[in-house]
Amino acid sequence: MAGLAESGSNPDVDLLYDINGLAKEAPHWFDRLVGFVGEYGLLFAMVLLVLWCWWGVRRRGGEGAASSVAALIWAPLAAALAVLVNVPIRGFVARPRPFVDHQGLDVLVAGKTDYSFVSDHATLTMAMAAGLFVAHRTFGLIGLGLALLEGFCRVYMGVHYPTDVVGGFALGTAVALLLSPLAAALLTPLTKAIERSPRAGWLIHARGAGAAKCAVPGARTSSPPEARDLAA
Repeated sequence: MAGLAESGSNPDVDLLYDINGLAKEAPHWFDRLVGFVGEYGLLFAMVLLVLWCWWGVRRRGGEGAASSVAALIWAPLAAALAVLVNVPIRGFVARPRPFVDHQGLDVLVAGKTDYSFVSDHATLTMAMAAGLFVAHRTFGLIGLGLALLEGFCRVYMGVHYPTDVVGGFALGTAVALLLSPLAAALLTPLTKAIERSPRAGWLIHARGAGAAKCAVPGARTSSPPEARDLAA
């Protein structure tokens, strides 16, 4: 993988220059905006998206609410676990950042001294998007869009190769989806116990919540399939 970084005649490097070259043509204020969004903004947006989905699940309540909340809890846990898995991967591949081996890149964020493969930001956002998709398809698709935008921003900012982003997407998706059944088996009893609690039950369903309209695959619900999405 490191060998690709040393050559300027391969698709990975060519695409890096093509996307990062857009930063040279853009106004300075726009580059500053993309740098902030790519570094912090989209991660914060993903957290807000999970909270928004949780708010909708608890407001509607129903017998599937505990399973839905368990799936939502798994989304940030999957992101954290995926980043931990990435630590040895980064050390093993030891791929330098693109601006180390290639001249003429417009680097929008300073202070990046660690390795490049795979992208933590791409891993985090895609793991959360995949975990969110398990809980709710509509919100999951929105999360997928945010993750793809994050990947584009990381290349635009000059801090990752396109293959760093693709590797992050693959890692985040694998951790979130492959471990989802185990996470559900462990977290659902916990959320059901919280649901029965007179003090903490509001975390699972709001007072007077109606029938469940969540879209957790396999969740028991009395609502018709077409009414399961929160956004319906």
